[in-house]
Amino acid sequence: MNWKILTLCCWLAGTGLVSANDAIVISSKLVHLRHSGEREWATFPEGTPKTELSVPFKAEAVQGKSTLQLRQQDVKQGWNVELNGVVLGKLTRDENDQQLLLPVPEGLVKAGENRLRIFQSGKLTPDDIRVGEIVLFPEDRSRVLAGATVSVSVVEGADNKTVPCRLTIVDPAGTLVATSAESNAEQAVRTGVIYTSTGKAQFQLPAGTYTIYAGRGFEYGVAEQQIRLKAGETKQVNLKIDREVDTSGYVSCDTHIHTFTHSGHGDCSMEERMITLAGEQIEFPIATDHNKQINYDPLARKLHVRKYFTPVIGNEVTTKLGHFNVFSVQEEGPIPDYKLMSWEAIFKSIYGTPNVKAVILNHSRDIHSNYRPFGPQNHIGLTGESLKNWQLRANAMEIINSGATQTDVLQLYRDWFGELNRGVMLTPVGCSDSHDVSRYIVGQSRTYIQSDDQDPGKIDPPRTIQNFVDGKVLLSYGLFTRIKVNGRYGPGELVPPSRGLEVSLTVSGPAWVSAERIDLYANGELIRSEEITSEPAGGVKWQGTWNLEPRSQDCHLVAIATGPGVSAPYWPMAQPYQPESPEFKSQVVGSTGAVWIDADGDGQRTPAVVYAERLVKQQGENLPELLKSLAKYDRAVTLQAASLLRQRGVSPFDPELTAALRQAAEPVQLGFALYGAAWRKSQIALQSN
Repeated sequence: MNWKILTLCCWLAGTGLVSANDAIVISSKLVHLRHSGEREWATFPEGTPKTELSVPFKAEAVQGKSTLQLRQQDVKQGWNVELNGVVLGKLTRDENDQQLLLPVPEGLVKAGENRLRIFQSGKLTPDDIRVGEIVLFPEDRSRVLAGATVSVSVVEGADNKTVPCRLTIVDPAGTLVATSAESNAEQAVRTGVIYTSTGKAQFQLPAGTYTIYAGRGFEYGVAEQQIRLKAGETKQVNLKIDREVDTSGYVSCDTHIHTFTHSGHGDCSMEERMITLAGEQIEFPIATDHNKQINYDPLARKLHVRKYFTPVIGNEVTTKLGHFNVFSVQEEGPIPDYKLMSWEAIFKSIYGTPNVKAVILNHSRDIHSNYRPFGPQNHIGLTGESLKNWQLRANAMEIINSGATQTDVLQLYRDWFGELNRGVMLTPVGCSDSHDVSRYIVGQSRTYIQSDDQDPGKIDPPRTIQNFVDGKVLLSYGLFTRIKVNGRYGPGELVPPSRGLEVSLTVSGPAWVSAERIDLYANGELIRSEEITSEPAGGVKWQGTWNLEPRSQDCHLVAIATGPGVSAPYWPMAQPYQPESPEFKSQVVGSTGAVWIDADGDGQRTPAVVYAERLVKQQGENLPELLKSLAKYDRAVTLQAASLLRQRGVSPFDPELTAALRQAAEPVQLGFALYGAAWRKSQIALQSN
């Protein structure tokens, strides 16, 4: 019997609620299960695990209700929990390590032999899980949890005022534990998690040792306290959190938010969503339920949380050819036609909807309705090239979606660079795509929009949305990176010609996040990098100024800071939604929007494709001269030239082109080689469909 089960049974014997013999230990260890297929993650052992857990156990007949408690990890698909042929419920679809308590109907536990089964239900999709530490209590849930009472109060800063926050309660193993708390008008509750809009909560727990964490999203520190509870005890826990990250001049925005109430999946009700937004300090939330236009304002006022944020009505236009978040829209106004079957028609309908300013291409590398917008059969990300000649008329693009992360955390950045170099001006977006109270944390990834942030309840929506469309943003997924060029110019702005470029960067984060590296990209090409020895304190992790030579062509500068991912139970980062490999390295990210350098002095943002078009038009028939002229430009121009030649009928593997490349400069050779590899990958994908 492991220590957790032993401790629990000893406590039960001491309380008089039930004897150690009455609490039946069905399984004292965690068991690895997978129904079929290859292993999902490298953190699970190789080989063939059990497809289900089937455990016989003996018991006395239970008079009255009883409760089954178990521990589960990494559950993504549907798994039934069955006792003596009766399904008690399902494992919670949540990858986090947590307890599950299920009610057992009266009379179901028989005298003598009983059997518990846990098996995958519904569509048999590969899903590696761990489940075990299963105990049957001959008491109902309220009696199991009624050991001791905990009252928590969380305050912020020097004024010691209570503040909306997230409470996380775990046992010594870090497992989220069940409490007696329930969702109401002031709190949103899931196993081991309580969002409180008042900064206060009271709940019951079995006697034992626990750690309680309090936090309020990325900008704040995390307070923690370990408590030891005795049976019948009431304990007061006072915690203080402080703002640790300076985001002045920017408002925190989540552009992708759902509710179960209106989207029909996930688990977060409208009431719970208002509380989680306040608890995670999202100042400018965009309501984006599927093909619906929902107004948060009345309910936020009713629940007394409207002062913490300024909501905007949006819509996730959910089509069979991609998903697009649009805002702002009218609550009772017309909605875009989500049944259309071409991008031309979809965008026409979107922009024909009253008040729409922002149009975001969502999770472009994910498959929905058997379609992946930026899949290699449809798109060459390296050059922002549609293989179907579809025009992307969005003005923003999700780069970090914390509810649908990518195996390669920089893949969507490269796609975005390709779009910018193709002349498609897109604002980069960080968002959560949260449908849940705690499985995927609302605002875990977020977009910071340049705006007056003095009063989060009175943000100016038209001006803030326009700044978003103009690209005046920063992206955060655990880090916060600022940029200034020549002491003045930031994201979304155009830097006039100068004798050189002075790029000042600052990387910030809370104490519970580390930074390891800062990279600077010009037109998507890495031009400067530095390792960061991150300080454990919250605030500035690194700052520096890099002096760059003047550019010979217009370009966009983007800085990206990264560090090790967060696995702590108070802010766990999700694994990839549609993984490409069982290997995954979680990373925090903080990046800037694009700062444009007007090197040619024409007052315009000239993308790489424009330079390439000029050269191909002038010298496209003379490949040696074209390749020679490309040597004066950066790789992005070479990539665009390779794409334009292909569109004119010159394959990346054309013999004449291959011969001319032998005499070309090495950077030009590399650019054509990279484009050729991307083109070949797309052709293979097309042939396999």
